[in-house]
Amino acid sequence: MNPNLLLLALCQGVFLTNNVTFIAINGLVGLSLAPQGWMATLPVMGYVVGGALSTGLVAAVQARWGRRVSFQLGLAVGLVSALMCAYAAYTHDFALLVLATAVAGFYSANGQLYRFAAAELAAPAYREKAVSWVMAGGLIGAIVGPNLASHSKGWFETPFMGAYLALVGVAVLGMALMSFVKFPPIPDKVKGSDEGRPLSQIMRQPVFIVAAGAAALSYGVMNLLMAATPLAMQVCGYAFSDVALVLEWHVIGMFAPGFFTGHLIKRFGTVQTMGAGVLLNLVCIAVALSGLEVQQFVIASFLLGVGWNFLFTASTTLAMTAWRPEEKDRAQAAINFCVFTTMAFTSFGSGALVTTQGWVWLNYGSLVPVALTALALLWLVWIRKAQASGQ
Repeated sequence: MNPNLLLLALCQGVFLTNNVTFIAINGLVGLSLAPQGWMATLPVMGYVVGGALSTGLVAAVQARWGRRVSFQLGLAVGLVSALMCAYAAYTHDFALLVLATAVAGFYSANGQLYRFAAAELAAPAYREKAVSWVMAGGLIGAIVGPNLASHSKGWFETPFMGAYLALVGVAVLGMALMSFVKFPPIPDKVKGSDEGRPLSQIMRQPVFIVAAGAAALSYGVMNLLMAATPLAMQVCGYAFSDVALVLEWHVIGMFAPGFFTGHLIKRFGTVQTMGAGVLLNLVCIAVALSGLEVQQFVIASFLLGVGWNFLFTASTTLAMTAWRPEEKDRAQAAINFCVFTTMAFTSFGSGALVTTQGWVWLNYGSLVPVALTALALLWLVWIRKAQASGQ
């Protein structure tokens, strides 16, 4: 854990503070402003659609000006979008709220690259642990995000306007921290030098397909359940403090394993760690279906977070074997596009399912991405065995 990794881990905490606060309040603010109940999670969907649309732009900015400039620009956009959200809540403008969260997607697209940047700040032998440790910085967001939302939602007469304004200060802190991170310089491009394989060729590799699929589907199942959790708990009559508690334990589950996930990947392998994540997702759904008490929401959400951590950290490590250094910007953008596109569909599906079909059928629906992830892992294992037997 060198100083640059420590600073990047803190920036990850700032990024997750923004994300968790958005998860905690956007669905509720959306529900209060939306013309129809099924539209409640459109602000959450706007956030991930904005991220999907920004992946190519972020890749171009990073290739041209480097990690720091792109990350700082992302934080600046995060600041502006928080101000837009606050104004939308104040004026009760649902369309502006959706637009503001879509603008915030540029920040999200940058933040999703912190984990790849972490691998570049450590020696090759330690890149799994570097990714894992920086992701563990999200624990800051696990603690600060829900509490920030809970304590700031009543600062003004307009509910949750204060929470959005608090994110302005969070973005300023992130910009200050990021200014001290020293990223490797952008290598000079020699005219006529090899720019690597076409993106289509990179994406056809089984290892890339499985890594991108697992990353996207792990976010998909998490998004299906977590975007709907505040709405489901409100229907059950629970206070916002209970919602904040559930989200806090969910994000702890997401990032606390970061202190040891890298070690598990080193010892047992990427596919095995991802398999453990699939099993944890199944247990999470079983707990969620067992009842509607606060403790069941807490346990299910915590297990969902741990399962996501295993899948996402291991899939990141697996993905880095699919490209060469000169190909990384395009390949990483492609993976993040897959992630954000899946999140966009599941954000909309989450609100539509929970408001029309209920919490139980939403959980049954989440079995689909879990099953697809399991099948993808089995396919990769089969391919590797076939390749080994053919040598």
